[in-house]
Amino acid sequence: MDLPPLRFDPILKHRAWGGDRLARWGREFDSAESIGESWDLADLPPGIPDGISRVAEGPLQGRTIADLREESPDALLGRLPVAATGGFPLLVKLLDAESDLSVQVHPDPAYAAAHPDTFVKNEAWYVLEARPGAAVYRGIHPGVTPEGFLESLHAGRLLDCLVRIEVRPGDCVRLPSGICHALGAGVVVAEAQTPSDTTFRVWDWDRDDPDRPLHLEQAMACMRFGAAQEDGRPAVSRADEIPAVETDGVQVRRMCSTDDFTIDLIGLDGDRHEIRTSQEPTVVLATRGESAVVDARGRTARLAPGDIVLVPASCPSPEVRPAASSRKTEFLRIDLPATSPRTLA
Repeated sequence: MDLPPLRFDPILKHRAWGGDRLARWGREFDSAESIGESWDLADLPPGIPDGISRVAEGPLQGRTIADLREESPDALLGRLPVAATGGFPLLVKLLDAESDLSVQVHPDPAYAAAHPDTFVKNEAWYVLEARPGAAVYRGIHPGVTPEGFLESLHAGRLLDCLVRIEVRPGDCVRLPSGICHALGAGVVVAEAQTPSDTTFRVWDWDRDDPDRPLHLEQAMACMRFGAAQEDGRPAVSRADEIPAVETDGVQVRRMCSTDDFTIDLIGLDGDRHEIRTSQEPTVVLATRGESAVVDARGRTARLAPGDIVLVPASCPSPEVRPAASSRKTEFLRIDLPATSPRTLA
């Protein structure tokens, strides 16, 4: 059995910091709603509300990704193991920060190992939109100690401790677990992450919302300081500063590399781009132009800006083919190495 390219129904999430800009990326909702997140590929544990994606179209319409994983694991995953949560090992979202997100941190491996219901969350943001001067906060300044961090927090000076990075479309911000961070107001990102919904809030910009509690004790147990924040990989990659590797009208830029996934920005001037290079699934996220993922049997999933398509491991000879009307097609290709470490609880 083989599986076709799959597009899922977006799962829209109201957030206190959300806005209306995801409508520009193909999401449909009332403009009065504050939609902060669109979960477009999700296979989280059943206890997480609306955490499992459903196929949007074709003969598998209405089936969940969990159904496909349980019924046809080899066809979906190939050599790829399931996540520590038991589901598909990647969660892909779009985020719209109309206002600032909380300053937060996600569980590191040591914390997750000691807390069986907690899972590591490594993630990356690819910037789709950014207002002039918009920024993200990523990491803590060298020399700031845990004691100094807490002192600044309680004195109302936490931002003095955080590294502020102005961003623009085409930037990619890598966020390993344990790195203190916040998405700043005015930024829309695509987020790829290991499948966990565990977030420890440190500070929420003085919002008074009982539904958004802080988790300072847990956060401090996970947070990295000083040299522990460095792992030899860049914190931010900028597409306009990365030389492209070009072959036959296809330009490839490596935007992010982690133990759990890689993100490449693909520019396509030719008539097609072959996706398959391994025996694992691939995720394609359109950022510019109209195209489609087409397999050897003629099965098609559209790719308009903001669309996300999962290409299962068994999908035969999948290609991205631009529409005749598109002068330039760009998309993110997210690959998952079969050797990635997914055994930590």
